[in-house]
Amino acid sequence: MAAAESHPRFGQSVKGLLSDKVGSCSGDVIALTRQVLKGSRSQELLGQAARNMVIQEDAILHSEDSLRKMSIITTHLQYHVYRLIYLLLLFLVLFHIRQEAIQKK
Repeated sequence: MAAAESHPRFGQSVKGLLSDKVGSCSGDVIALTRQVLKGSRSQELLGQAARNMVIQEDAILHSEDSLRKMSIITTHLQYHVYRLIYLLLLFLVLFHIRQEAIQKK
């Protein structure tokens, strides 16, 4: 009878151990699932960051091109300003010479 009594206890302890193992495995599966989801989210964020960098790079290249064009325009405008100053000075000199000629008459 002692042997018969040990079997139910053994079965109950096995069931308890099995239940503990199943609970432990379930916890491990849940933890693994969370890690996979975190990894997936990280991949999404990295992909979005890469796309944003490409967009920013295009914007930077466009800005660089615009600055180069503005530099060329500035150089042309400076040339025209210098030319206008030269013509204004020439006009003033000629006007002064003319005024002196009129006063001498």
